[in-house]
Amino acid sequence: MSQSEAATTSCIAALLKALRIFKRHGHSEKHKPLPVVLVVHAGAGNILKQKMTCEDEKQLRAGISQAIDCGYAVLRNGGLAIDAVEASVRVLENNPLFNAGKGAVFNRDGVNQLEASIMDGHLGAAGAATLLTTVKNPITLARKVMESNFHVFLCGPGAESFAREQGLDIVDPSYFWTRHRWEQHERGYIHNKPLPGSDDSCSMITETSDTLTGSKLQGYSDLPMGTVGAVAIDADGHMAAATSTGGMSNKWDGRIGDSPVIGAGTFANTKVAVSSTGAGEYFIRQSTARYISLRMQLLGESSDQACKAAMSEMRASGGDGGVISISADGHPSMVFCSAGMYRGYCSQSTKHIPVVGIFNDEKIAPGDIHVKI
Repeated sequence: MSQSEAATTSCIAALLKALRIFKRHGHSEKHKPLPVVLVVHAGAGNILKQKMTCEDEKQLRAGISQAIDCGYAVLRNGGLAIDAVEASVRVLENNPLFNAGKGAVFNRDGVNQLEASIMDGHLGAAGAATLLTTVKNPITLARKVMESNFHVFLCGPGAESFAREQGLDIVDPSYFWTRHRWEQHERGYIHNKPLPGSDDSCSMITETSDTLTGSKLQGYSDLPMGTVGAVAIDADGHMAAATSTGGMSNKWDGRIGDSPVIGAGTFANTKVAVSSTGAGEYFIRQSTARYISLRMQLLGESSDQACKAAMSEMRASGGDGGVISISADGHPSMVFCSAGMYRGYCSQSTKHIPVVGIFNDEKIAPGDIHVKI
């Protein structure tokens, strides 16, 4: 990108920020700040208490709470929903326990390929990036893409070049290497069953919690295999959603999941904000995040009803996972059709203290729903 193009990009980003501030404060009529709410997820799947050590559970709950604290502090200090969701997801990306950023899984070639997306429901703006190997915080790159106002979705070397020109943190690919993820990668191969159309002598299997049963790796008995995400509503009633992931363990090189796909893994407008986690191919086919929004808009369903319907259909079609959402009235929904989902939220109703759930027998809010088929 030339200096003039870079200057233009910076100018557009500044104008977009100014527009956001004007839309927020540009009217003379003052209103009482609305209660703020933030919801976070950190993966869904075959998450069972008997497969998890006490230390695992303690660390996972602490990591989710830390992410909620960070994003919720933005909201309580009068910040924007879009700032809050980015802040929460960055914390999860920097925590090696979660499958995003530092804790990303490896693809079948032993490479960490990351992806993320973000959407500002008030402005209708969105940004996404995928096939990343050197960007420390993919969610911030997605935010930069959104604010560039040129494109919505960048991938691979082009996306990373844009990240460098925007001054984002660039790391050596070895930064993403963690022992527990590498060992999951190695356990993901079984011999003598070549992939269809391949001459390989080994076959890829999708790493799930089941494959970790009986693992001797203390401290990593049942870590999230999915995605991290956040949704929020700020004091002006504006909503935003953000999602980030390392994808599926031992995925094909170049595979893109639902997390960076606006309308599948992430969506926000003036009615609802949604972030998804689970079997990405199913979420893409269903356009889950947008589907939930449309059910609310066209059928008059509540966020709980729309999320439950989406997850019921997901399970019936063979999919697995969960969604978090916030509706315009600040109601948080956490609905999943898997055995468990790493989730939590914070609001006035929780006395501004994060509440975290993992298993399906925990009901941490009225909108915390386990869908059974």
